[in-house]
Amino acid sequence: MTTPKAAARTTRHITEDHRTGLLLLIGGLIGTLASGVLAHDRVRTLEDPLFTPGCNVNAVLSCGDVMTTWQGNLLGFPNMLLGLAGFGALAALGAALVAGARFPRRLWRLLWAGTAAGFALTVWLIGQCLYVIGALCPWCAAVWAVVIPLFWYVTRYLSRPGSPLRALPHWLVPVTLYGVVAVLVLERFGTRLL
Repeated sequence: MTTPKAAARTTRHITEDHRTGLLLLIGGLIGTLASGVLAHDRVRTLEDPLFTPGCNVNAVLSCGDVMTTWQGNLLGFPNMLLGLAGFGALAALGAALVAGARFPRRLWRLLWAGTAAGFALTVWLIGQCLYVIGALCPWCAAVWAVVIPLFWYVTRYLSRPGSPLRALPHWLVPVTLYGVVAVLVLERFGTRLL
């Protein structure tokens, strides 16, 4: 027989699984879309050196300038291929959670390791775009905007009840990090963005 306390804990866990699943599903779909557009544009630039990606807006907002650098091909192939695979997997896991699946703790740990690696790569790429490449890719920025909350919410989900991470408001860390990135972008590029 289930005690009321255990039932409440199970209900909270199912609700949290569902919310986290929605985030993984939506974030995974957005990341897959952004990675897909970048992959398409990268293939087109390889086929036709005169092709201009649609997200080349000006000298600062220029996917083409970012995707052709070594930073855009970190492991010897375009980074967006990692995005297609990784975000596709996140969307699938999110759909499974929304449908009611329960994951073992070790799968959650693997998921955290993947999102942590994605977050570390994102932070590095932000620095490279701002201070080395000198251009921003709008689709890459969409990926950054997805990776930040994914990493935070998976980290928060895995933290133990009563942990300081759970005491923070859900939105605080992602909004703070968005603010930091916005300030860095404005400081680096200012009015040249428009």
